[in-house]
Amino acid sequence: MSMLKAIILAAGKGERMKSKVPKVLHKVMDKMMIDYVLKAAEQAGVSNNIVIVGHQSAMVKAKIGEKADRFVLQKEQLGTGHAVMQAEEYIEDNDKVLILCGDTPLIEANTLKEFVKWHNEKENAMTVLSVDMENPFGYGRIIRDGEGLLKIAEHKDCNEEELKVTEINTGVYVFNGKVLKDALKKIQNNNSQGEYYLTDTVEIIKSNKMGSTGVYKAKDSNEFMGINSKLQLSYANEIMKKRINEYHMQNGVTIEDPSSTYISADAVIAADTVIMPSTIIQGETEIGTDCIIGPNARINNCIIKDGVTIDSSTLLNSYVDNYTTVGPYAYIRPNSKIGEHVKIGDFVEIKNSSIDDGTKVSHLTYVGDSDVGKSVNFGCGTVTVNYDGKNKFRTKIGDNAFIGCNTNLVAPVVVNEGAFTAAGSTITDDVPAGSLSIARSKQINKIGWAETKNK
Repeated sequence: MSMLKAIILAAGKGERMKSKVPKVLHKVMDKMMIDYVLKAAEQAGVSNNIVIVGHQSAMVKAKIGEKADRFVLQKEQLGTGHAVMQAEEYIEDNDKVLILCGDTPLIEANTLKEFVKWHNEKENAMTVLSVDMENPFGYGRIIRDGEGLLKIAEHKDCNEEELKVTEINTGVYVFNGKVLKDALKKIQNNNSQGEYYLTDTVEIIKSNKMGSTGVYKAKDSNEFMGINSKLQLSYANEIMKKRINEYHMQNGVTIEDPSSTYISADAVIAADTVIMPSTIIQGETEIGTDCIIGPNARINNCIIKDGVTIDSSTLLNSYVDNYTTVGPYAYIRPNSKIGEHVKIGDFVEIKNSSIDDGTKVSHLTYVGDSDVGKSVNFGCGTVTVNYDGKNKFRTKIGDNAFIGCNTNLVAPVVVNEGAFTAAGSTITDDVPAGSLSIARSKQINKIGWAETKNK
């Protein structure tokens, strides 16, 4: 049975990145470059991917993890042909093999899907994906003759006439499995770099009559922008940002200032939500309909339900239910769950806590490691004292409790349903339901004390 496999080249060091991080692990928006390639391959129908690793292979393998079906080590980087040779034992004769570069994050799944479809319809032994590029410097050129593809000439090996060609090799190929394996055995390294070029397979297949070769020309050269420096990385970020923002706007999201808005490729945003300027939405965040997000908000891996307003605040790995308001200047830390119609006001920090429906935490308050019931009111300056220097403890507050201003709740402690704490109290014991707890020193006024002190 024929299977579409992908071999993804990710062994290079990327010296021009001037970084200790391997090139394919650098991020476009908030995802590694190779993540985009793996995702596009999957969406194009690849059922098994093989990632060729080399430079800092342990780091690359650790970062990619289970997103790769198999890793293969290229101990020496001796060219693209040599890289593919390392995976030869995992290629079956009846496979279709898609060759991809791990540093092309802008590649689109639909392009790959149409490319493979065209290859199959033409019954080619090998097809190369090309594109016209305004400035083809550094890219291999597609050299055609009257019958079609003659050869692929690497830039460094091009003659003067070939350098004028603007149709370039994107580095993406699809091969029939047996043809690829047979061609790999015949590749030589008699070129200016002393490397084994995968491009040489074109002439090998043609001269040995292994089957037909072809060229499928893509439309958008941006998809094949190789990222070799931090400058090129910034160009890719801008293209990806524009692509993502346009997708959401076409699907009914209002983005008031696309130039200052950064949205992850994995984010899901419902129609009729408004994204205000200078907002960053990262990870697998999901945002419902009729929300107002921003300005100056950062949301990472959160679920935000319908009708939520988030103003100038940071939310990380948390859940916010319908019609809740957050901010301005609030900080929702990981593992927090905020209910419906909740108010989280200015300079409030919530951490690893659940806040039930209708509760108000209006300002200048820290709620950490707490379970808060419905319709609780927090006065300004409340602190749940959850850490004794060694261990963390939880605070529990029942429904309809009222926490007075500047209350310290020293965990573990329970404020039961409908209880009150007096302003300025430090609560160390449980408060019974419906009680008022006062835990502060009696006020003493020393008449004339200031005059004595001044003398």
